[in-house]
Amino acid sequence: MLAVRRRLSFTALHFATLASLSVALVAAAVPAAHSAAGDDSIEGKHITNVRQVTSGFVRAGEGYFSPDGKSIIYQAVTKDYPFYQIYTQPLEGGAPKLLSTGRGRTTCSNISPDGKRIVFASSHLDPDLSQTEEAERKQQAEDAASGKRRRYQWDFDPHMEIFEADRDGKILKRLTNSPGYDAEGAYSADGKQIAFCSTRDGDPDIYVMDADGSNVRQLTNSPGYDGGPFISPDGRWVVFRSDRKKAEYLQIYAIGIDGKNEVALTDNVGVNWAPYWHPTAPYLIWTGADHSDPTARPNYDLWLMKYAEKDGHLAAGPIVRLTDHPTADVLPVFSPDGKKLMWTSNRTADHSSQLFIGDIKLPE
Repeated sequence: MLAVRRRLSFTALHFATLASLSVALVAAAVPAAHSAAGDDSIEGKHITNVRQVTSGFVRAGEGYFSPDGKSIIYQAVTKDYPFYQIYTQPLEGGAPKLLSTGRGRTTCSNISPDGKRIVFASSHLDPDLSQTEEAERKQQAEDAASGKRRRYQWDFDPHMEIFEADRDGKILKRLTNSPGYDAEGAYSADGKQIAFCSTRDGDPDIYVMDADGSNVRQLTNSPGYDGGPFISPDGRWVVFRSDRKKAEYLQIYAIGIDGKNEVALTDNVGVNWAPYWHPTAPYLIWTGADHSDPTARPNYDLWLMKYAEKDGHLAAGPIVRLTDHPTADVLPVFSPDGKKLMWTSNRTADHSSQLFIGDIKLPE
């Protein structure tokens, strides 16, 4: 960050199970094991045909569908390198393909609506990258030797910038070039704009720029973390997560693409993050956990909200819980036709974090 290099540690998240991982990558999807939640699980009411689509990585997650729904892009860690890199693979068989440079902290990929370009955030231009890599390798080795499991934390790497590349991973353009962290970018439905998170003004806020990196404008300016933005299918709203109400306890917010009419869509004693729009119906999906009982272990599940627009404002509606698996289910996204759901979960046999896909049925 600029004045202070802040880390979003999310002490309350109990998310370390997603950060200590070990798995194996398969070319074709494999069926998921029967839910450990038992036969009375609510998951089958709305999500069916659940199958695992990545393996072979130490961990993999934050996946997004290509516009034709035939392939995915995601971030993953291999046993040979300590930081995430960006990969793509077809859903109907085929090996993963590395798209990022292979070095640096790399995250937050997204595919343009025409399917020709990708964006991702990377710190591969860090002038001290070799030292950064060595420090992480040393820390991971010490953790492995001691059996220590580090709690989940997100580094706001000041060398993180957003890059545009073609579908083969060839970098076409550096889209951001400002002091501090620039990441968490996602295209609008028409491909003309990118919403992203930046610390360029001192703390993480939401910005929008044209897809070529020009015409940057700031949407939020509140103390705390505002991040993970996605522009609505109609291009009028941006949904994001924020801990402005209570540090490290995220809630879901929305704001107009013009920076007006901001609204909190969740307000509970919990952590709510990773919101994502349904492409055709008025629904938002996100990851949430209840933190109201300090003696209980919060579990991260997927939640769905129907929203409405009233008098130019976005209004929260009924909320439905989609998953209740005893492991963590996070970072959900819909397929372009809205019929499938992809998310990150450590419901694997070895408890590594991997991507899963299921068929999704919206509430009646």
